[in-house]
Amino acid sequence: MSAFEYERAASVEAAIATVASDPDATFLAGGTTQLDLQLKDAIVSPTRLVDITRLPLRGVSRNGNSITVGAMTTMEELAADPTVRERIPFIREALLLGASTQLRNLATIGGNLLQRTRCRYFRDPHVAACNKRKPGTGCAARTGAARMHAILGTSEHCIALHASDVCVPLVALDATVHTQGPAGQREIPLTDLYVLPGETPDVETVLDHGELITAVEIPLLPEGARSTYLKVRDRVSYEFALTSAAVALELHGGTISRARIGLGGVGTVPWRAYAAEAILRNLRADTESFRAAAEAALEGAETVPGTAFKVELAKRTLVRALETAAEVSS
Repeated sequence: MSAFEYERAASVEAAIATVASDPDATFLAGGTTQLDLQLKDAIVSPTRLVDITRLPLRGVSRNGNSITVGAMTTMEELAADPTVRERIPFIREALLLGASTQLRNLATIGGNLLQRTRCRYFRDPHVAACNKRKPGTGCAARTGAARMHAILGTSEHCIALHASDVCVPLVALDATVHTQGPAGQREIPLTDLYVLPGETPDVETVLDHGELITAVEIPLLPEGARSTYLKVRDRVSYEFALTSAAVALELHGGTISRARIGLGGVGTVPWRAYAAEAILRNLRADTESFRAAAEAALEGAETVPGTAFKVELAKRTLVRALETAAEVSS
């Protein structure tokens, strides 16, 4: 472990100024990823950690047809919110399936959005070939064991997976990220926050250095909409998704007027399945329609030998999630 300085920020403005002025500084929130990467894996080595845990960035408030969630709100606090439970229950399901109780009581929503990949090659400093960790060295996952890697949004330079659970329903809901940085405040659609790997896998978001997520705005589903989050994994407890699907349906007389679909466990970023949503519009809510949507959602998937199974698994996951939300039996 390399030496670093620690300081507790007195205000949002002070935290931003400190990090922005030091290229080797970073924010420290719940720390469930940061401390792993820094203290255990030695993958990152900031020389200064700026603690933002005491800043007034916590809590959930309702504003008409949306809620605003402070970035320091924990996963457990958001899952317990009554509006989330009643109007966007698949957010709650994703949070509860995303981590153990101990982690949910520590991990923050802002930190969850920015969690780093679980790619074994990225997290092992003894692996030389990782373009995300060390640009220009190659991608060991493309020829090595790659069961927990992405099949959508990949490039020849990186197939690392974005592992967040709660981001999957958040992208389906068109959530917006509020930030504050050296250049002022911004509102960024969550689908625009992340950068596909392309030729620069080390660039993961559009955030500037020193730019801080302050809140997430989450639209509520209309009254009567049905939603579910389905996570397929190797074991029931404390495991990342092989595939997952967050779906929300607005139904009228058995016909789908609108569908919202996010996919997890398959994308280099939290994946919005726009093509599947478009196919389902004005179709009957039945298994045949859902299978057509699943085919569209996985069109263009790129696999390596270790991830080939994910295409069919992801299709079946999406079909089952849609059936569950629509209360349709296959």
